[in-house]
Amino acid sequence: MSLRLTPLLALLCLPACAWAQQAADSGTARPALKSNRWQEDWSPLLDPAARTQPFDRLKAIALGPDAYLSLGAILRERIESNHASAFGVGRDDDSYLLQRLQVHADLRIGSHWQVFTQLEDVRAFEKTTIGPADRNPLDLRMAFVAYTTPLAGGELKVRVGRQEFAFDLQRFVSLRDGPNVRQSFDAVWANYEHGPWRWIGFVSQPVQYSAGSEFDDTSNRHFAFDTLRVERQVLGTDELSLYYARYELDDSTYLDAVGDERRDILDARFAGVQGALDWDLEAMGQRGHVGGVPVQAWGMGGRIGYTLKGAALSPRIGLQVDAASGDRKPGDGRLETFNPLFPNGYYFSLAGYTGYSNLLHIKPALTIHPSERLTVTAAVGLLWRQSTADAVYVQPDVPLAGTAGIGGRWTGAYAQLRTDWKINPNLGAAIELVQYQAGSVIRDAGGSDSHYAGGELKFTW
Repeated sequence: MSLRLTPLLALLCLPACAWAQQAADSGTARPALKSNRWQEDWSPLLDPAARTQPFDRLKAIALGPDAYLSLGAILRERIESNHASAFGVGRDDDSYLLQRLQVHADLRIGSHWQVFTQLEDVRAFEKTTIGPADRNPLDLRMAFVAYTTPLAGGELKVRVGRQEFAFDLQRFVSLRDGPNVRQSFDAVWANYEHGPWRWIGFVSQPVQYSAGSEFDDTSNRHFAFDTLRVERQVLGTDELSLYYARYELDDSTYLDAVGDERRDILDARFAGVQGALDWDLEAMGQRGHVGGVPVQAWGMGGRIGYTLKGAALSPRIGLQVDAASGDRKPGDGRLETFNPLFPNGYYFSLAGYTGYSNLLHIKPALTIHPSERLTVTAAVGLLWRQSTADAVYVQPDVPLAGTAGIGGRWTGAYAQLRTDWKINPNLGAAIELVQYQAGSVIRDAGGSDSHYAGGELKFTW
């Protein structure tokens, strides 16, 4: 197979280097480019003297004394080779190119109103197995109206329409930026911030993606996700949060239950940085039912690291530990398989070998910084099943055929090497390699060792 950088990306990469150099030479502090493009503020470029790059006039187009329009785009190209995807159980080796193009328009009216619209075109070239997160021809990614106002010494923000949101490390509620198609929600969102406190509430219908034709993505009452959340800064800027969520999905299917799924969810998290130590701890409990079968499930995750700030390469020694419940006994009238909700596609790795259900996971890692813009991470992951009666799961929560109730807890081990290079403020690159050694339970189901290699180039304007 022959995969090459698209002409469009090659064309964009050349000016990106020149633009970044112009900005560096001028000494101008530019607004930061963010994953959530609607959070960017380009109003400083309303001053013509602050425009240092070509097309800066399109980043802040004055529409009167109190309004402006900002345009932007993201083009991401990723080449992947996945030997024995899902350990080769029901899938073939695959090598392909994933392409994501997003364009947006951000209208700001005064200090209160924002109208944001983003279109997306997602393609998967030469991919043998097309999943729901791989391909989405031209469609509406986001379209919402936001209102911000001071209130009782704090600030109230309301958003209505199609939008994205994520919590924390995105273990369970994420932008789904790892796969090709990100996750959005048709939602009404409100949050209020006052001092160290932040209250959040939203009702939503997750968008379901269809690759049949343009502008065919939908949401409906058959899939809903609603949340109430409170956050508080403690010990300075460390964060303690708690939220309740209601997850509703009609016609859900598990190995031991089928029917309408209703889960009540309680999640707690504590994260922060103190000196050289950083940590992120989260635990979630789930109750409810699938069809007539009661649900009792749980999941938890922790990351802790220590950075040697005075040493060469600023090494960070880290440890990640994750666990999620599996069903302990088929046919016992109770479902204990954890639902990871809307998980982050790269929380474990981009390879997709590990899902956040029926899981015990330990992952030591070492991260170094050869330069200010270059980050290298090496890690080893060790995996077990929480319950041998339940299946081994691959991302996001897909049971591996032939693994439920067979073999022991040991699932396997993987080695991961990832390099991220921020070439300039507009252009980034990444390479990731993953080698997975399958345990006997996977081999007995017809699976095999697997390896993944991926290379990514992303241009942001």
